[in-house]
Amino acid sequence: MALFRKKESIRLNPILPQNFTKKREELPDDLVKRCPSCRRVILQKDITQDRCCPNCQHHFQFPAQDRIEWLVDEGSFMEWDSYFATVNPLDFPDYQEKLEAAQDVTGLNEAVVTGEATIRGNAVSLGVMDSRFIMASMGSVVGEKLTRLFEKATERELPVILYVASGGARMQEGILSLMQMAKVSQAVSQHSQAGLLYVSVLTNPTTGGVTASFGMQADITLAEPKATIGFAGKRVIAQTMQAELPEDFQEAERVLQTGFVDQIIARSEQHDALALILNVHK
Repeated sequence: MALFRKKESIRLNPILPQNFTKKREELPDDLVKRCPSCRRVILQKDITQDRCCPNCQHHFQFPAQDRIEWLVDEGSFMEWDSYFATVNPLDFPDYQEKLEAAQDVTGLNEAVVTGEATIRGNAVSLGVMDSRFIMASMGSVVGEKLTRLFEKATERELPVILYVASGGARMQEGILSLMQMAKVSQAVSQHSQAGLLYVSVLTNPTTGGVTASFGMQADITLAEPKATIGFAGKRVIAQTMQAELPEDFQEAERVLQTGFVDQIIARSEQHDALALILNVHK
């Protein structure tokens, strides 16, 4: 009889406090996060100042403003071109809404922050890309801000340190985004011809047109551990070559072996490493 059939589950109606729903709504959305490497659940307050997992040292996403505050000497950063904001040059559908959403989430006008600062007393021109802003894709304003970064550094005879992160060229700006590759590369070349130092730090991910231009044009190319570094995506390459790719394909450690990266530097070592490089090249 149906009455005596074994039921797979029993529904319980727990008695909850009257203010349970209100208290649950008061909990912040980012109270905890799961580390993608060790899979442990971590309280936000336990994540280190350099945004690493306290258990396995996995490098989490690092917002541009937070990274700058962590990296440079206190109070030394002066931002350049902060008022630059992207428009929709091709009237691409929904692009303006996507820009506004990214600006609300990040508090930035665009995917890169540039300026001048000191690191252990060494004056530098600094650029930091933020992958939260449409995957730090390179559009007209990103290209313009980076070009001005190198031009001002050349004029002031300053070295450039650029933290690179990007999903590539920004498709919503079409050919205008691809033109930024040549424009920034020319500014990098002029900076180099002036005998000045350029250090790039490749973070996760560094891909597409950014890798094919200024990301790999530095005098010294560093990378963070396990960062994805490449041009086309792994899946696209596997399908095109009809081959199975290695598990660590496009990881920073593999790219180091093939000679495209000079050294992998964990965040805990970056202050010392960058200060040493700047002192040696004074």
